[in-house]
Amino acid sequence: MAWISKSWTAVAGVLVSSCFGPAGGWRAEVAMQTSQLGYRNWIVISEASFPAFSRHGTRQINSYESVPVVLDEVLKTLEQTEHVRPKVYMTRELRSVDNDFAPGVDQLRSDLGTSLHGHEVIELEQDSLITLIQDAQRSFDVLVVRTNTALPYSSIFIELEPGYWDGESETRLRDEMNRQRMDRLASPVR
Repeated sequence: MAWISKSWTAVAGVLVSSCFGPAGGWRAEVAMQTSQLGYRNWIVISEASFPAFSRHGTRQINSYESVPVVLDEVLKTLEQTEHVRPKVYMTRELRSVDNDFAPGVDQLRSDLGTSLHGHEVIELEQDSLITLIQDAQRSFDVLVVRTNTALPYSSIFIELEPGYWDGESETRLRDEMNRQRMDRLASPVR
């Protein structure tokens, strides 16, 4: 009888751990998943009612935490990598949501300011951001970290860019390649 009790305890342990993710919880899962992401991948830190995407390449983690807590953790994790850097987007609508209609939104905006770690934020309308995610899903992975925040327009969208190469470097490279091409075209034929 003792072995049956121990067996059921082991089965229950496996079931509970599979329901709540790997050892270390959602933070460990975020760290593992972000280490596999690269340029052009996206991370969405979603409010509670954000739609679940069914397309292949979309992964979801349930955090059971607030958007600011998850944003803080995701940015800390990304800041420890060298291969990618975050480009952070917020919904333009969040700025206009009134605390009288969505109690807690003022506190959320304040908490987000701290959780951003000084990263610049680009504001776009939520429909535009969702379109960007849907477009990215056609070819690239999207990680959705679902939160328990129940406030409208509070999702955060993070586009991953190369950590060792920026837009200015890319522009200089393209300009140089174009200059070299034009020099070859203008060279006399021998």
